[in-house]
Formats: sequence, structure tokens, C-alpha cells
Amino acid sequence: MNKKTTAPTTASPSELIDARIRELGDWRGAMLERLRKLIHAADPNVVEEWKWGGPVWSHDGLICTGESYKKVVKLTFAKGASLPDPKRLFNSSLGGGTRRAIDFAEDAKVDETAFKALIRAATAFNKKASQGGK
Repeated sequence: MNKKTTAPTTASPSELIDARIRELGDWRGAMLERLRKLIHAADPNVVEEWKWGGPVWSHDGLICTGESYKKVVKLTFAKGASLPDPKRLFNSSLGGGTRRAIDFAEDAKVDETAFKALIRAATAFNKKASQGGK
């Protein structure tokens, strides 16, 4: 379950995400930080938000949420079912009609190239949808 951050409520979303990473203080914090950097590398215009008690990344709409649990760091992609995933990164929430998620365990190997391509695909999907496309 997500741990509620103790950062001041006047903190920016980026500061709240920084606080969450520090609070985790173990491999989960390191993994969340690594994934955050990859998200920014894939989309330099991504917007960090804090919703539903955790980090959210958006660009022309929600890209993904970041959750931390005892055994995994989970990134849930809002429109994951609509995104190409040729490297089969999605490994969780596969039965839903809209969302898809990636669970990263402590020893997970991150395919950085495929992950960044997935972020770019989510951004492109959002942009198309915001312009009236499907």
C-alpha cells in the first residue's frame, strides 16, 4: 500500500515525489527515482503531479501513476491497453479494458529503450486524443 508522505502540504508535486523517494529509503525509492528520470528523458515536457496519494506524470492527459508496495514499484498507464507494447513491458492489470501496469520487483531489469518508447507512445496517444483523434 502507498505510504502517505509527510512533506508539507504546500510542497510542489515534484517536492512531494522527492519526499516519497526519500521516505521509501530502500530499493523501491531507488527504482522510483530511476523510473522518474527515464520518464523525463523520454518526455522532457512531462508534468509531475501529486494525485491519489502518489506521483502522477502527465502530458496532454495522464500518462501513468507511480505506486510503491512492499514487493513492487508499480507504474499504471491510464491508457495502457491502447499503447503498443512490442517488448511486453506490461506485466500487471492485463485484464482491464483501459489500463495496463508494469510491476518492477527489487531485482527487475529495466529495458530503458523500450520503457522510454512506451512513455513516448503514451504522450503521442494523449496528444492525438486531445486533438480529437482516437
